[in-house]
Amino acid sequence: MSLIERVVLENPAPLVRHATDSYATDWCFMHAGAPPTYHPCFSERLLNDLKTQQEAIRRRLAANSDPRAGIHHLVLASDADVFNLGGDLSLFAKHIRAGQRGRLLDYAKLCVEVAFNFSRLYEDRVHSIAVVQGDALGGGFEAALCCNTIIAEEGTGMGFPEVLFDLFPGMGAYTFLTRRVTPMVAERMMLDARVYSAEELLQMGVVDRVVPKGEGIQAARDMIRRHQRIGNALRSMNTVRQACRPVSLEELLSVTTEWVDAAMRLSDGALRTMERLIRAQQRRAGALSVA
Repeated sequence: MSLIERVVLENPAPLVRHATDSYATDWCFMHAGAPPTYHPCFSERLLNDLKTQQEAIRRRLAANSDPRAGIHHLVLASDADVFNLGGDLSLFAKHIRAGQRGRLLDYAKLCVEVAFNFSRLYEDRVHSIAVVQGDALGGGFEAALCCNTIIAEEGTGMGFPEVLFDLFPGMGAYTFLTRRVTPMVAERMMLDARVYSAEELLQMGVVDRVVPKGEGIQAARDMIRRHQRIGNALRSMNTVRQACRPVSLEELLSVTTEWVDAAMRLSDGALRTMERLIRAQQRRAGALSVA
């Protein structure tokens, strides 16, 4: 292997495309520059790239000490044909079969740290928006839920398939979903393995807005422009929301630790089901690369 080849392998291009606009909004597009057979899930590489961008944004906000500074917008979107298909099942199966609880816990902690940052990146200063273009499943649905506003395009599906292999969504689903629906409805959604349409989720109050296919990004831009006039009010609402329905990193870590323990108890049959889903996802990625 040549030196150039080693450098390319050791320093792969980031999987997050970051952009800013005239409103100083930060846009984070997942799955950027991915290879043809890439699987659009939450790999450790994608999670670390997202966390790097979040930390850079937090540093910039901290450098602005103006108490009159308005709301800052952070948008989570995707460059793939889906929003995100969830956790890295291959990694799950590998660590579970090897009995590597600590490795799986490290991954789960990284997931909830990224989720918490989209929920509350810097005190009351940030309003996060998820633009869901294409399906958001498992951890992908959780990623949308942790944002303050969810804009979904028509034809989009969202749900939690984890129960198919006897697990539950443990990276923020309960915490964030119960801020939008009752605990009873949240638990049903977490355990029924249904993929809900964007239109259903809008009626339930889970999604904030549904727009025609291809118009999600523009809808977010329009919302950000309208928000410029009420930046102080939005900052105040962030404070009120946190006071009345607080989201803490400690809560998320407690839940995801239980998720890890549940994962380590999975039977061989459940793991085989997980591995069948992995193969199905790999075939899907291969088909997309040929299309």
